[in-house]
Amino acid sequence: MSILGLGHDVVDVAAFSEQLAEPGSRMRRLFSPRELRQASMRAQIKHDGEAVHLAARWAGKEAVLKAWCEALGDVPNPYTLDDFPWQGIEILDDSRGRPHVALRSDVNDRLAESLGSRSSGAPSSGSRLSGEPIWHISLSHDGPVASAVVLLEC
Repeated sequence: MSILGLGHDVVDVAAFSEQLAEPGSRMRRLFSPRELRQASMRAQIKHDGEAVHLAARWAGKEAVLKAWCEALGDVPNPYTLDDFPWQGIEILDDSRGRPHVALRSDVNDRLAESLGSRSSGAPSSGSRLSGEPIWHISLSHDGPVASAVVLLEC
């Protein structure tokens, strides 16, 4: 296994909460229905606000983008900030409440293509991949800050 990219992001929870609450805000559309449902459930269990859990997931999405971009090196990014598939990169909890990165199939295909892999998973010539990409993620929030660290390896 080799590390392809590392991403870290920090989100101001109060500012993020204000953005979520703004009339006409599109922030909620950047999350998948599963992410919204899990954040709401976690807020109920933890007896705190949904915004803190969405802020941590947002930090996770930003950290995924950063790790992906680092892995690309000098290769052009497959997306711009205007067309980045935010809903296609989900930060979800498993059955034990541990976060993981889930990519929609088209986003996963674009990741493999951008890193020089064929859709079959076999490395192409000049590929930086020696197998399927693996994401590692850690989310945290404390007081006014939510944070995420993401590692992309192959």
